[in-house]
Amino acid sequence: MREIIHFLVSARVMELATDPRILIAAGALFLVAAFMRWKVVLLALFGIGAVLAVARFSGLSEGHTSMDQNMMVFSIGTLLVGVVLIYFLFIKGD
Repeated sequence: MREIIHFLVSARVMELATDPRILIAAGALFLVAAFMRWKVVLLALFGIGAVLAVARFSGLSEGHTSMDQNMMVFSIGTLLVGVVLIYFLFIKGD
């Protein structure tokens, strides 16, 4: 247990996103949520994955992004993720 806490405290977000243990746990959670039809869990996994993908694509993980095109890509991408989440949570019915 001490090793897990040390790993979580010392890791960065992008390191966690590429760690095989985290990816396997997220995949297992996705499969369980898909079979059990847990809409909120599936949308939470989608939201986290999509924001991480947008951050990786826009170059925020390198840490040298300023207020330029990379930040605009991140802002627009995150806004689109939010629109998709709002659509599936509140507009589209079962």
